[in-house]
Amino acid sequence: MATTLDAAQADRSNLGPIIIIGVLFFIFGFVTWLNGPLITFVKLAFDLNDVNAFLVPMAFYLSYFFLSLPASAILKVTGMKRGMALGLFVMAIGAVLFGQFATMRIFPGALFGLFVIGAGLSLLQTASNPYISILGPIESAAQRIAVMGICNKFAGILAPLLIGALVLHGIGDIDQQVKAADPATREVLLNTFAAKIHTPYMVMAGVLVLLAIWVVRSSLPEVEASTANSAGAGASRRGILSYPHLWLGVLCLFLYVGVEVMAGDAIGTYGAGFGLPLDETKFFTAFTLGAMLLGYIAGLLMIPRVMSQQRYLAMSAVLGVLFTIGAFLTHGYVSVGFVAALGFANAMMWPAIFPLAIKGLGRFTEFASALLIMGIAGGAIVPQLFVHLKQHIDFQLAFLLLMVPCYLYILYYGLAGHRVGQDAAA
Repeated sequence: MATTLDAAQADRSNLGPIIIIGVLFFIFGFVTWLNGPLITFVKLAFDLNDVNAFLVPMAFYLSYFFLSLPASAILKVTGMKRGMALGLFVMAIGAVLFGQFATMRIFPGALFGLFVIGAGLSLLQTASNPYISILGPIESAAQRIAVMGICNKFAGILAPLLIGALVLHGIGDIDQQVKAADPATREVLLNTFAAKIHTPYMVMAGVLVLLAIWVVRSSLPEVEASTANSAGAGASRRGILSYPHLWLGVLCLFLYVGVEVMAGDAIGTYGAGFGLPLDETKFFTAFTLGAMLLGYIAGLLMIPRVMSQQRYLAMSAVLGVLFTIGAFLTHGYVSVGFVAALGFANAMMWPAIFPLAIKGLGRFTEFASALLIMGIAGGAIVPQLFVHLKQHIDFQLAFLLLMVPCYLYILYYGLAGHRVGQDAAA
């Protein structure tokens, strides 16, 4: 009875921090899932082919690779709370840069703005993901992260809808007008179209600054990872190389983010491969995010009551393989529907992979979290492989050849990879 009461009191004491981190995950989702419609935006505004348009997610996600380890070092100085606020400030700077350079139609500058936004997010995620993982028992971390995922994906649904309405409205007609216009009129049309992005990003920058101030002044407590995520019998290990389940988890998360971005950001390009109109494909990311939202709700209900987070991860990977094959064997809207359904399969992968990979790392938790955040670079690499590969083979076959091996590795990690080295540490 006393244990039950203590658990209930702990849940109540953690409610405030969970709400604050939930707001931050909402911001993650909104900013991150703008990349899908932004691919459509830059392709027209800057007159780009698919390969160059996909530099949008590449610039965004590569920032995680380069800046996650520096973010870990910064967090040791600032602590998690002030580090999260600093991340929000950096994101605000990136939003201003992107909005300004995109309006001026300077593509390298716009990409730099996205890189800066990603830099702020790498700091924010390096702090918040381990924070929510170790705020309670590590065995139920996937459940807490699922709540964060609902916040994240709800924002992800809103992002393409808002940008679609505010910036991409009538993009099909604009595209036709640009193609038919003389050079001078064409430039006027493209300048007018590009300028639509300015106000939304300036507003976003202002909101991010206000959130940073709110986080600094909030009651969010500091959590000491070395004690909250005790290494137990493995504490005597001398180096992070002694934890193979972490390194296998880094690769797993790299591949997971790759397939997540393929299903979310690349779905518009996938639909365009069937000749579907731009005024419809601009909303496809929202369908994937809707499926992910359902997946998070399912995971929240089932973990750990019905099955463990590792078993749910394995089941999700199997669904990923099946939905990918379904997309390959069908065409048009049905095939796009299978790609969107990958959102359901992908939903609980991050919530399962992250806590499994950092389990028992004690004083190495922050550094390990930075390594895992670096794995987000998979969102830069896998989509780029897709747009290059589809220039030489059928785009559906390219999608299949990339996605299935990724899901099979995720299946391995869920079944066995997360245990490598763990038994010896017990």
